[in-house]
Amino acid sequence: MEYNDSATAADLRQRAHEFMEEVVLPAERAHDEGEVVPHETIADLRESAREYDVYAPQIPEEYGGMGLDLRDVLPLFEEAGRSLLGAPAMRVDAPDEGNMHTLELVGTELQKEEWLRPLVAGEINSAFGMTEPAPGGGSDPKMLRTTAEKVDDEWVIDGHKWWTTQGSAADVILLMARTDQDAHPYAGCSIILVPTDTEGVEVVRDIPHLGPASSSEGHAEVCFDDVRVPAENLLGEENEGFTIAQQRLGPARLTHCMRFSGMASRALTVAKTYMSDREAFGSSIADKQAQRFAVAEAETQLHAARTMVRDAAEKIAQGEEARVEVSMSKVFAARVAQETIDLAVQCCGGAGISRDLPLADFYEAVRAFRIIDGTDEVHKRTIARDAFDEDAIRPEELGSLPRFGE
Repeated sequence: MEYNDSATAADLRQRAHEFMEEVVLPAERAHDEGEVVPHETIADLRESAREYDVYAPQIPEEYGGMGLDLRDVLPLFEEAGRSLLGAPAMRVDAPDEGNMHTLELVGTELQKEEWLRPLVAGEINSAFGMTEPAPGGGSDPKMLRTTAEKVDDEWVIDGHKWWTTQGSAADVILLMARTDQDAHPYAGCSIILVPTDTEGVEVVRDIPHLGPASSSEGHAEVCFDDVRVPAENLLGEENEGFTIAQQRLGPARLTHCMRFSGMASRALTVAKTYMSDREAFGSSIADKQAQRFAVAEAETQLHAARTMVRDAAEKIAQGEEARVEVSMSKVFAARVAQETIDLAVQCCGGAGISRDLPLADFYEAVRAFRIIDGTDEVHKRTIARDAFDEDAIRPEELGSLPRFGE
């Protein structure tokens, strides 16, 4: 399927595809099922990614990336999603990808040298601490209770976070905390860089969750008890945390969409290959009209998802916030990815639920996509609010309709 991608994007995608086929997929197949992928394996894959010129394409060259535009790197993100090893290999993996983008956007030069450069190099890991257990913020971030009070030249932090992705392996957490207790949270929160070896930071546990056993990415519960960090660890402007988070989350949601569309695309390829080889009731499964039409529908929906993401990315590139377009892309891509992978499992029957194929891992991984980066319901709320905006309501359109009882 051809898209309006630039020549740079097309070339990058081709190199990424070759890297996936020649390096990443063989490494995936050689990996023992059920075991966490060793750090050495990821490090080797990253060295190969540099050789293929597909490493950290979204990061400026001065910090170790390739300095490409969001629109040009989206096809690479889709290629990366074809394996659970693809994104970490090309350093486009969450949450580090979004955190690197945030540091690039609003970090000081000192913060970039201390945290961004080693993050890009893969020498350290990071986490983003926003979600809190009840009664704190879950889908409603306005309910955040973690506080950071400035005392002399330090921030004193107290709070409780969970579902902190990669928290137990992170060297630094980009922590969202309330820094103005009297202001509305949207106007009174800040992001503070908290090294995880700081006294008072306690990683309580990795929360057991649905997902492939081979993934090294956990979701931690973290407590902060009288944690003190220097005042210069403030990331961006004070009380601008939500504004900064929105700058981070918009592009990050689109890159997530592309990673999962890549996962769904590979799942469908596996299913089509299996269906073509497997015979039942006198012909291959691929010859059965019901299955063929289901695959045709999945291909159509994936094409629509890719197009929506590109449209939202174009608006962001033009300086728009594109919140509605991003929300639409997120809701639609998550549903399509889940339904496509479910179809692939069904089409492969018993082989689909075995661990001989990657589909079982994909099936477990994709369900979380409708919750992470904002639940379906939260994004639909954004879309609905725009749909029922005053400018969209036109009473005159009902003028010619008969009323009940008339």
